[in-house]
Amino acid sequence: MATAAAQPHHVPTLKLDAIEHGILTVAIMMAVLLQVLDTTIANVALPHMRASMSATQETINWVLTSYIVASAIAIPITGWLADRVGRRRLFIWSVIAFTAASVMCAMAQNLPEMVIFRALQGISGAFLVPIAQAVMFDINPPSKHARAMAMFGMGVMIGPILGPVLGGWLTENYSWRWVFLVNLPVGVLCTLLLIRYMPSSDVKRRQFDLFGFGLLAVALGAFQIMLDRGADQDWFQSWEICIEAGLAAAGAWMFVVQLATGRNPLFDPKMFADRNFGFTLFFMVVTGVLLLAGLALLPPLLQQLYGYSVLDSGFLTAPRGIGTLISMMLAGRLTGKVDARLLIFTGIGCLALSLYQMSGFTLVMSSRPIIISGVIQGLGLGFIFVPLQALAFASLPASYRTTGASLLNLARNIGGSVGISVVTFLLARNLQVSHADMAQHITPAVIPGMMPPGGGGDTMAMLGAAGQAALQMVDAEINRQALMIAYIDDFRLMMWVCIFAMPLVWLLRPAKKQAGGPPVIAD
Repeated sequence: MATAAAQPHHVPTLKLDAIEHGILTVAIMMAVLLQVLDTTIANVALPHMRASMSATQETINWVLTSYIVASAIAIPITGWLADRVGRRRLFIWSVIAFTAASVMCAMAQNLPEMVIFRALQGISGAFLVPIAQAVMFDINPPSKHARAMAMFGMGVMIGPILGPVLGGWLTENYSWRWVFLVNLPVGVLCTLLLIRYMPSSDVKRRQFDLFGFGLLAVALGAFQIMLDRGADQDWFQSWEICIEAGLAAAGAWMFVVQLATGRNPLFDPKMFADRNFGFTLFFMVVTGVLLLAGLALLPPLLQQLYGYSVLDSGFLTAPRGIGTLISMMLAGRLTGKVDARLLIFTGIGCLALSLYQMSGFTLVMSSRPIIISGVIQGLGLGFIFVPLQALAFASLPASYRTTGASLLNLARNIGGSVGISVVTFLLARNLQVSHADMAQHITPAVIPGMMPPGGGGDTMAMLGAAGQAALQMVDAEINRQALMIAYIDDFRLMMWVCIFAMPLVWLLRPAKKQAGGPPVIAD
């Protein structure tokens, strides 16, 4: 028997012929790729931007921070804006604004201009993925929702993986400005296709909860800045980080109160009464942690410890995308035939297995373990994403689709930000700890031929040039070993996150299929 929330509110599928449906799907996926590629494509170009704009290492990071913060603040109002101005109009103008902001980023002459244009890019791009996801539901019948989410998920999951590869190739062969200019032809073509084929949607007059939005904007903005700057400011040893944490906590708490007691809150509280939707938000945070934190760790590991170039390290992360493609196609066919919770459980298990393999990486090994673990990790991500989306929207009224999609994307982005900050902090901390542990064992008894006897006087002067060079080599090797240990510790931590999340999958309600209707959640 279906829950009460599962029965009404289903909107009819928008009628399109096969050709229109195919072209519109391509246009939607182009818009998705525009946004998700730009979350990672600019990372590899930062050193070149820094030199071109005479920026410091700290200030150049605002190129990334401005995009992330602006996007996080804008995502929650997607549902209200889509109702207010119409989904079609908002989607098309977002693509136009994102393309224009990309061109302005390519033309930026100094850092303040780049930060402003990246913020505009983040705001306009924030609406693309949630609306694309809602439209994919609307243009496909309920029986094909899983396959539609498989196609949608390919863009969302593979975009961040391809970003560093494409960004590295463009930067090395052309200029960092092409990292942004590459969006121009895609954006123009996407806009033309959307104008021609995207159907109109109803416009609803909804009051805007300005106070609630302001509270949420303060909470998300302060939280994202805290995560981005925490490592540089030594976290809670800095007053700046303490203030940002306090603003984030206070803003979040006041927003929850406003959500529960306000007359016209930013989100309908009934959405969160749907148990599956609530748990899906949690699992989307976990997915964001594992997807983006893993991407933040692997390329530097390959470049620093194994000596791969930017392009080669990008190609070695590509098998992860291949695994994701395979599992998403399989999950799209299996969802509705197999218990979705079993697919999610299998996916998290694949992630745990791949991270267990990565925790066994050594400094002397071929690329084969990297490729195998990447494929397994990609398989896991695909098996998680598709059935998770199906369960999230199975019992959620169709009128909540755009808002629900925006919240799921916000949860994934927050998870990614938290994951990247945690693994980066632990990497630096464990590097220092491991270096200190190993360095204390370098004594005259261990290397008697190199260390001066007695230990008195100026040790470095007594060693001579050859001895100093040898000590530097020893220190470099200790650093290398300590960094490898720090990476392994991060992989092991992420593995335990997967293991602890696996039993929680069974708190989700299984989806059952009604005859001739969409899947609903069973009591």
